[in-house]
Amino acid sequence: MSATSSGQGDDDGARPGPALAAGAGGLALAALLLVAVNLRAPLTALAPVADEVAAGLGLTSAGVGLLTSIPVLTFALCTPGAAVLVGRWGPERAIALGLLAIVGGTLLRSSGSIGTALVGTAVLGAGITVGNVAVPVVITRDFRRRAAGVTGAYTATMNAGSTVTTLCTVPLAVAFGWQWALAGWAVLAVVALIAWVPAGRSLARRHAGVHTPRPGDPATAGPPPVQRGLAVLLMIAFAGQTSGYYAMSTWLPTILADRIGFEAAAAGGAAAPFQLAAVAGAFLVPLGLAGRLSERTVATVLCAFWLTLPAALLLAPQAWWVGVCLAGAAQGGIFTVIFTLIARRSPSVAAARRTSAVVQTGGYACGAAVPTVLGAVHESSGGWTAPLLGVVALLVAMTAALWVAARPTSAR
Repeated sequence: MSATSSGQGDDDGARPGPALAAGAGGLALAALLLVAVNLRAPLTALAPVADEVAAGLGLTSAGVGLLTSIPVLTFALCTPGAAVLVGRWGPERAIALGLLAIVGGTLLRSSGSIGTALVGTAVLGAGITVGNVAVPVVITRDFRRRAAGVTGAYTATMNAGSTVTTLCTVPLAVAFGWQWALAGWAVLAVVALIAWVPAGRSLARRHAGVHTPRPGDPATAGPPPVQRGLAVLLMIAFAGQTSGYYAMSTWLPTILADRIGFEAAAAGGAAAPFQLAAVAGAFLVPLGLAGRLSERTVATVLCAFWLTLPAALLLAPQAWWVGVCLAGAAQGGIFTVIFTLIARRSPSVAAARRTSAVVQTGGYACGAAVPTVLGAVHESSGGWTAPLLGVVALLVAMTAALWVAARPTSAR
């Protein structure tokens, strides 16, 4: 990036700017979506070849579990630092740095030793964390009027990238070995970096003349009480969302096998729509809002959809497929709702960045812990009723927080 880019946080306290011109906006959005592909895809590539990785590195199942949990822990631990980085360097340079970390972490993870696998996974998680924070800032600043649609596309692209790596990593591993199969996905980050560097420079030039806040300026003050309240509510909602997502992603195949009697392969296939339906769910939000539905109405409907999965598994296990499809759509949609609310209701780019940091730090901390907790509850109780009731409680808390957070702005 040039020296005049937002490297000193030059637009950090500013209100979101005017909409980008159609051509520039289209190129910037395309580059942003290429970035989004890399914010989940390298992580989901690991699970399909977990057995091969364990054999190749001499890891136990617990060791492989550590590799899969490190990124979520990194999301929680590194988000505050990522928010500072985005504020000081600007989202353009931060995203470029994050992509470089994703490339390096992906390659390092596949280099063939336990130590480099752990370090590479942590570097990969740190790079993704920077993208998690920076992309919503760009959406708030440059696509505010289209926040719902762009956030929906961002969410859908992340899920689509995850689906591609989940489906294609095993064939690649059969052909080239697990190390090359995992390392090969670094090409996605390289492509995104090639697209993002010129797009980021263009965005940086657009914001180069924006006032730099100084100590004592109103823009440098802490968030107003209303914004703090919104951040806390959305953190609770995101904690419920991420906890439910990682709990179901981790345990749904096992629950289907234990409660319905599916074989392992069939249970894994039956759980797949939970991930795939998120792509459709991400687009339900902008369609609903474009159809004049309120944010609260859209959020409430999606929360009800989310609750159908644990309810079906508890009360009507044979209807599991209804809950899997509805909850899958809901988990993609609610992610979109939460970050659309941040973009729409933050008075400045700085406020959006701070709010996003609070939401993601708390949310991912819960998401990292809950699957392990529910596994322990399952072992101690000898069944899945207590863990599923725990998921219901988390989703009820999410619903209540979103109900308040998404109340009409006139009531705020």
